[in-house]
Amino acid sequence: MNLIDLVINEVDKGLKYSTQNYQTESRPYPADKIEQDLLNELERNHSAGLMRVNHSGEVCAQALYRGQALTAKLGDTRTKMEQAASEELDHLSWCNKRLEELNNKPSVLNPIWYGMSFSIGAVAGLVGDKWSLGFVHETEEQVVKHLDGHLDNLSKKDLKTKVVIEQMRIDEEQHSHDALEAGAEILPDEIKDLMSKVAKVMTNSSYHI
Repeated sequence: MNLIDLVINEVDKGLKYSTQNYQTESRPYPADKIEQDLLNELERNHSAGLMRVNHSGEVCAQALYRGQALTAKLGDTRTKMEQAASEELDHLSWCNKRLEELNNKPSVLNPIWYGMSFSIGAVAGLVGDKWSLGFVHETEEQVVKHLDGHLDNLSKKDLKTKVVIEQMRIDEEQHSHDALEAGAEILPDEIKDLMSKVAKVMTNSSYHI
C-alpha cells in the first residue's frame, strides 16, 4: 500500500478499536465458564471502572503498536509489533465482553487516547528500533504493575473479572520479556517517570468517564 492507503487503513482501525464494541478474539474468553457473580452495586461499579481503565489501556496498546509498526525501520521489528498488536486484540475483546456483562460501557475518551498513543508510537519507531522496543518493554512493565493493583483492589466475589485480568497480566509480562529479548534499549528514568504520569491521567479519567 502507498502512504495514503496506509493512513486511511490506520484511521479506519483507530475508529474501529476506539469507538466500536470490538468482540473478535483468537483465544477463548477466560471467564466464559464462570457463573455471574452476585455483586452489589458498589462492587459492580468498581469492577466496571477497573475494566474501563483496562479497556482504554488496550486501545492505547493497539495505537502504540500500530504506530511503531508504521515507522519501524527493520522488517523484523515491524513484524513483532504487528504480532503484538494482534495478540492485544484478544484483550480488547475480553474487556468489551466483561464491560457488557457488568452493564457498562468503555470510556468516551478512547479516541483521544488512541490518537495520542499512535503518535507516540510513530515517533518511537522513527527514533530507532531498539528504543521502540524499549518503549514497549517499559509500557508493559507499567501495565503489569497496574494490573497487580487492580487484582488487589477487586472484590473477592468478582471471579470473572479476576480471571480476565490474570490472563491479561500473563500476556503483558510475556510481551515485556519478548521486547527485552529482541534487543530493547532500557529507557532513561526521566522518560519512565513521564510515561507513568501520562498513564495516571489516562487511568484516573477512564475510571470515571
